[in-house]
Amino acid sequence: MTEMMTATQNLSDNSVTQPVLFIPHGAGPCFFMDWKPSDIWHGMADFLKNIAAHLPERPKAIVMISAHWQAPAFSITSGTQPELIYDYYGFPEHTYKLAYPAPGSPILAERVATLLGEAGFNTQQDTSRGFDHGMFIPLKLMFPDADIPVVQLSLRHDLDPLTHLAAGKALAPLRDEGILIVGSGMSFHNMQGYGDAHFTQPSQVFDEWLTHTIAAQPAQRLAGLRNWSHAPHAVQCHPPGDEEHLIPLMVAAGAAGEDSGKKIYSQQVLKTQISAFQFG
Repeated sequence: MTEMMTATQNLSDNSVTQPVLFIPHGAGPCFFMDWKPSDIWHGMADFLKNIAAHLPERPKAIVMISAHWQAPAFSITSGTQPELIYDYYGFPEHTYKLAYPAPGSPILAERVATLLGEAGFNTQQDTSRGFDHGMFIPLKLMFPDADIPVVQLSLRHDLDPLTHLAAGKALAPLRDEGILIVGSGMSFHNMQGYGDAHFTQPSQVFDEWLTHTIAAQPAQRLAGLRNWSHAPHAVQCHPPGDEEHLIPLMVAAGAAGEDSGKKIYSQQVLKTQISAFQFG
């Protein structure tokens, strides 16, 4: 018990409040392979590579909410050295050998479970579950040394926005402990729309709505995000039942508390508008 308490305290010693991020993680291992044209993903990659330089300090640890893990209850990786899950298909052989040996943190996993439990959520800690590509692909660019402990949190499979906003609110105290909370998804994610010019204008309109909603006062922001599916072109950008790439944004926004939100990256990729957002 003493060892656990000491390690938990070490996470929070001499820390500043970290912001909360919602980032795009691209398409599979897109940043580590060739594309035509070759620069499709360069802007997004450069954005991810520069995130660490704009943080108030190096994170003590990271809690990553990935679009690629859904479970009946909020689930948390709790292994000490999770393996990687190459949950993408049809990509070059070398992309299935990518490495990201970041340590897990059973202590942080327990802290996350406790905070969610105190908010009334059922949770499950998973010692065997690895890190999926929604985690390791962007983190290879953000923190390439893979030396910061990471815990991955699942979405709940109902994808209810209010539930995920509330889960984020429960996790907000982690920010004051020097822990970076990152929602990893895509602000546009309709597999039928990528590369199709018919989706350019709808994606831009929805992106503009997201930008104004996230920059709004906290109460207005939360009200808008709760009802995101009623936004203009929302269901074209995130088809019903497949909105998992937007829901990590709800967790991030919930963890923002009263802090302001803003767009920190935006680019047209594969004829669709893709953005990233920061709170605090």
